[in-house]
Amino acid sequence: MESAGGLGQRDAVSRVAVVILLSDLSLSRRLERAERDNNARFVEARAAVSPDVGAGWIDVGGTYAMFDGVESPCTQTFGFGLFTAPSSGDLDTIERFYAQRSAPVFHEVSPIADPAHLELLASRGYRPIEFTSVLYRSLDGDLAIAAPADSVARPFQGRVRIVDADEVELWAQTSAAGWSDVPGVGPFLVDLMRVAAVRPDARLFLAEIGGRAVAAGALTIDDGVALLAGASTIPDARHRGAQLALLSARLAYASQHGCDLAMMGALPGSGSQRNAERNGFRIAYTRTKWQLSTGTRA
Repeated sequence: MESAGGLGQRDAVSRVAVVILLSDLSLSRRLERAERDNNARFVEARAAVSPDVGAGWIDVGGTYAMFDGVESPCTQTFGFGLFTAPSSGDLDTIERFYAQRSAPVFHEVSPIADPAHLELLASRGYRPIEFTSVLYRSLDGDLAIAAPADSVARPFQGRVRIVDADEVELWAQTSAAGWSDVPGVGPFLVDLMRVAAVRPDARLFLAEIGGRAVAAGALTIDDGVALLAGASTIPDARHRGAQLALLSARLAYASQHGCDLAMMGALPGSGSQRNAERNGFRIAYTRTKWQLSTGTRA
């Protein structure tokens, strides 16, 4: 029979593990910093390969305002109200940045940010337009990947590998092909993936079946946080385990390269979110994307 002291020590260890994974301000800052920095590096890559776009970003009290072209999904801010208290002065600076580029103004905001951001954004003519589940998991311990409950469990009949330097176009084409059945993506997404692929800090993964690239995924690392992104599978190769194999390979790589956390974003309630939750990810919070109504402010 264990002593009371022994139980107390074990419980203390358990509490420590829980504290590390608590969804709080500290965790939100760490996750949002990783995504903020990741997007800034993307904008820098765009500026290097396509200087005519005029891509660039500014730091306004810890909020990164990024411009990657008028229609790019990377043209927005991250970190508003999270690293410093939100203020009208900061919003003025950010709005001028986008107005000078004739671009719309979007803020992707953590709900753990200073609550004053809600009234401030609403009073300035912003409205919520989108939600994103921010998911995270520890990379300590078992990294085993589970298949969806409604699928036939079978091993992935292929291989996953990191692409070579001369395979950037193959990765970009494969990644974009995974979204080919989504209306409206087309050449724009291929261009987006090409920029993502030339980043020196990106780790690009391909899943192959019979020597044919069928799925792609990316990984970046920021201060011990592995950000998983760019995952897609070409339509005729789906339901064959490629995405789970990509997830497993990226988590293993991140763990081997000093990461203690992995994160990703997903549409709330989506299949991507459910697959992530089956594989050890937890929802840290749901982020809100705010848009400044056209013509509200100069």
